[in-house]
Amino acid sequence: MKISVVGIAILCLFLTSDLAFAESEVRPTARDDLKLLVLTVASDKTDGYKRFIDSANLNGLKTKVLGLDKPWQGGNMKSVGGGYKLNLYLEALEPYKKHVDLVVLLTDAYDVVLLANSSIILKKFTEFDASIVVSTERSCWPDKNLVDRYPIVDLDGYRFINSGGVIGYASQLYKLLSEKTIKDLGDDQLHLTNLYLNTDLREKLKIKLDSYASLFQSLYLAEDDVRLRLVNKSYILENIHFNTHPAVVHGNGLSKLTLNSYTNYIPNKWSPEIGCNTCQDNTINLSAYKKDDYPTVLISVFVDKPTPFFDEFLEKIENIDYPKSRLFLSITTLVDYHKDHVKKFISRVGDKYNATFVFHKTTDENIHARHFTFSLCSSKLCDYLFYIESEAHLDNPQTLKTLIEDNKKIIAPMLTRPFKAWSNFWGALSKDGFYARSFDYMDIVNYNKTGIWNVPYICSVYLMKGTILENKYTRPSYKEDNLDYDMAFSKSLREKGVFMYIDNQYTFGHLIDSETFDITLKNPEVFQLFDNRYDWEQRYIHPDYMENFNPDNKPAEPCPDVFWFPIVTEQFCREFIEIMENFGKWSDGSNNDTRLRTGYEAVPTRDIHMNQVGLEKHWLEFLRSYVQPIQKTVFVGYNHDPPQTLMNFVVKYNPLGQASLRPHHDSSTYTINIALNSPGKDYHGGGCHFLRYKCKVTDMKVGWMLMHPGRLTHYHEGLEVTNGTRYIMISFVDP
Repeated sequence: MKISVVGIAILCLFLTSDLAFAESEVRPTARDDLKLLVLTVASDKTDGYKRFIDSANLNGLKTKVLGLDKPWQGGNMKSVGGGYKLNLYLEALEPYKKHVDLVVLLTDAYDVVLLANSSIILKKFTEFDASIVVSTERSCWPDKNLVDRYPIVDLDGYRFINSGGVIGYASQLYKLLSEKTIKDLGDDQLHLTNLYLNTDLREKLKIKLDSYASLFQSLYLAEDDVRLRLVNKSYILENIHFNTHPAVVHGNGLSKLTLNSYTNYIPNKWSPEIGCNTCQDNTINLSAYKKDDYPTVLISVFVDKPTPFFDEFLEKIENIDYPKSRLFLSITTLVDYHKDHVKKFISRVGDKYNATFVFHKTTDENIHARHFTFSLCSSKLCDYLFYIESEAHLDNPQTLKTLIEDNKKIIAPMLTRPFKAWSNFWGALSKDGFYARSFDYMDIVNYNKTGIWNVPYICSVYLMKGTILENKYTRPSYKEDNLDYDMAFSKSLREKGVFMYIDNQYTFGHLIDSETFDITLKNPEVFQLFDNRYDWEQRYIHPDYMENFNPDNKPAEPCPDVFWFPIVTEQFCREFIEIMENFGKWSDGSNNDTRLRTGYEAVPTRDIHMNQVGLEKHWLEFLRSYVQPIQKTVFVGYNHDPPQTLMNFVVKYNPLGQASLRPHHDSSTYTINIALNSPGKDYHGGGCHFLRYKCKVTDMKVGWMLMHPGRLTHYHEGLEVTNGTRYIMISFVDP
């Protein structure tokens, strides 16, 4: 590439002055007699508009908004249009048409953020030695045939006009815009392009392009040129291609999501030392409200797939800390599997709410059912709609209050699948509109960065203000093209300019993984150890399990080297028995056993092996994760990882079948024996007799595990069950 000496000199001038601004606390000034006025056009107070105004106020910029609360007459802006904007500018400049000491910045609003004060902007402007400076971009739009008419720009500078940013002396801007009329529906960018390409007019009005992003940064097709950089404990926007620090950043075209991501940090939004600087701005304090004055909320629960640990999910809905008199509860089930769960839940808690609604729909009514809740919210005059899918477990009862106090149009609490990076938001989108990992996604999901984040996609659980449902310009939709309902929902909000936020300032809960949930199984949650370990542990691991590792607690030792530990819950034991009885193929208790490799069992029992019910790999993981750590605390020095076992089975004792078991040694290094039901309640008699020590363990505790050596020392027998049925879970570990 050929670079002219003049080009290098101009660029060096921008680079040195701009870098000095970024690295220094000094705020340089332009001519002392110059003043700056910012003119923008916005018909509605969208989220983007409010962000623009906040950035202007932060930098102390005098700003005038044109066309506010008036119908937009410049077309839909999805392709060409916007002439109306230039006509509003011309009208607003008319009173200043003879002012030579006033500099006016003309800028878009919805997708623009201001990053500098008037002194910096004026200094940058005067360094151009021009009367008018126009922002630029990499794309020649909307007429590509005009490419060759543009002057060549050195150093791969941005060559083509972007109409989203123009700065100049008021008198010269007025002359430029009054040079030629444009219809309201005409294209503003094409109009400015043609004016600029008029060489005589360009020289007469001293118009220059900001080709090196000294003042203006248009992001479209330039995302790779731009990054955030930490300077003086706060983030700035830096063009690394030109080493400049623009004062106005424009998310033009398809780059709006990039701008949204950057503005989570700038201007002065987030820093490593303070965290979120603006999360407490414009919040609501519910503690100042009387309970009867709390906003009304429709909790809209959607169950569109069989979901494990559903009873716990409903319990957490009930536990939401909010006055029930201010809550409406709607539960829509699209699957038959959970209808009885919902029915029992509503019969138990329904009277606590202002009103409850239960809908049983088919999967074909997926989209319609979701849209119906919008109407339901409107008919009940709810202030908020709290949408929750059955995979979203709200472990934090304060979630609803927190989201209301955040005071956003739509906001989601961040939830992740435990031990995984899967969450209910995306930090960025691919060109096809699917998931892409943003530069800060892992920091957010791992809570390395906490705050409230503008994101392009949310799902599973979110709070919406009722006002966005009432307005057709902000009301979201779950139906668009062939997109899944969740992607259509987020896309509709993006297109309507409604910002979606995710809050990770607190731990709100977690997501369930339903992909492998097989409802053809009896008690299918028991099989969810691998896919939903956290919830599996919460339901099935004994609440006192961790006390097994308390150095101040000596483990129970009812017989020499026979230790007793709490390990699983009564619910686990009950569901485990139900799985076995549902399978029903108990062995006959004879020595002949085709399930074994040898076909012969020396000390037979009536039992069912884990591999018969599809739980072999789950039980091996149970031994590794929950049994072996306990074993290491009592049989110190023995470590075989992972534990090996060929015999994992549930034994059934009763007087009608096998009531006892003759004395024997186990073919194991150590054996575990978990009591699955209660003596004196479910059966009488029974227990384990260690003959060498003349010691019996009969008062078995449900969910507790006996652990003892298998060979040589602990010769034992199963005592007779005289009434009822006794169930125990046995593993011969490390045979």
